[in-house]
Amino acid sequence: MWILIVALVVLGTIAAAASLLWDKQEKIEIGADCASCSGDDPKCEQTCMMEAATKPVEYFDDEELDRYKGRASNEYTDDEAEEFREVMETMRPEEVKAWNRSLILREINMPDQIKDEYILLAQ
Repeated sequence: MWILIVALVVLGTIAAAASLLWDKQEKIEIGADCASCSGDDPKCEQTCMMEAATKPVEYFDDEELDRYKGRASNEYTDDEAEEFREVMETMRPEEVKAWNRSLILREINMPDQIKDEYILLAQ
């Protein structure tokens, strides 16, 4: 009987230690510089998006784009896409990804017409 109790205690201790080690490996560093996400690590992008969702939405002097909330990315006219392009082209390269996160959090889809340019600038 004592052997069974000792075995259960040892097994519980090993499970607790393994759990602590696993948690340390899986911890996400909130507050990491999201501008440094290269796109190679999906966890980095996901972490930055989760962190951004807990904070007030950051605007990039682009409040006028809020009127496009909920519009599909393939429904923009070329003139409307040009509004997005003008905002994007005024940004520093390190701001472009944060601007895209801001659009996503505001439920604004980026027009298809400028997505290739975005990808080039976001690298």
